[in-house]
Amino acid sequence: MEYVGIGLIALIVILILTSIKVVPQAHAYVIERLGAFQTSWSVGLHIKIPLIDKVARRVSLKEQVLDFPPQPVITKDNVTMRIDTVVYYQITDPKAYAYGIVNPLSAIENLTATTLRNIIGDLELDETLTSREIINTKMRSILDEATDPWGIKVNRVELKNIIPPAEIQDAMERQMKAERGRREAILRAEGEKKSAVLVAEGRKESAILDAEAQKAAVILKAEAKKEAQIREAEGEAEAILKVQTATAEGIKQINASKPSREVISIKSLEAFERAADGKATKIIIPSEIQGLAGLAKSVVEIAKDDTVD
Repeated sequence: MEYVGIGLIALIVILILTSIKVVPQAHAYVIERLGAFQTSWSVGLHIKIPLIDKVARRVSLKEQVLDFPPQPVITKDNVTMRIDTVVYYQITDPKAYAYGIVNPLSAIENLTATTLRNIIGDLELDETLTSREIINTKMRSILDEATDPWGIKVNRVELKNIIPPAEIQDAMERQMKAERGRREAILRAEGEKKSAVLVAEGRKESAILDAEAQKAAVILKAEAKKEAQIREAEGEAEAILKVQTATAEGIKQINASKPSREVISIKSLEAFERAADGKATKIIIPSEIQGLAGLAKSVVEIAKDDTVD
């Protein structure tokens, strides 16, 4: 009996311990009582009734990713291509997720494939290649609405790869190569145009600078010549002024000394002598000066005789 009591106590302890459950963060537990849905446990400490309640399903509430293999699709212009998609989803209702559908992940994969075929079937090849964002938005809207009864919310759908047939890829590569060649030719032509414009502008500026330099040189030369002429004229004027001043001063001194007629005549002869300056110059001497010259000669002779005696 003692061992039976210990066994019962141990069994009760085990049942109590197994009845205590802790739900971790971002998780939910679906609880069934006698095979029927009872409740959903959120984060925290919970206690279930032993042997009656059980954890039917542990559900992660984190955002999850489904990467589906490439699916063959046909475009509106009958081009077969392969597209693989990535679906980001999150469980929002653990009860609906547990009881709404048997295999929700397989259902999402099949629903994604059919939705993708329907959308691509209304688009041509070029539209398919250039309308990824539009396709992603349409697929997310359709999948989110379809999976809502399953307690699943589709947050985002991405077209991972679009793989057209080999011949289409070759044609696209040739087209891209031709487009790059065209752009290269345009860029080269624009570069040559800009270069020609810059060269022309440089020549224009050089010609303008040369003309301005020549103009400045001519102006400086004219100003220098003008300055030289002004200096020369000022020098001549100053020389004339000095000569006139000296002449006036000489006349003033002569007048102050009150020279006789004979002295004036002699000075006149000296002036004629300087004017002739030994040149073969014909000078007409007034008769009055000739008489005075004879008088001057007599005076000179008398002076010589006095010196001899």
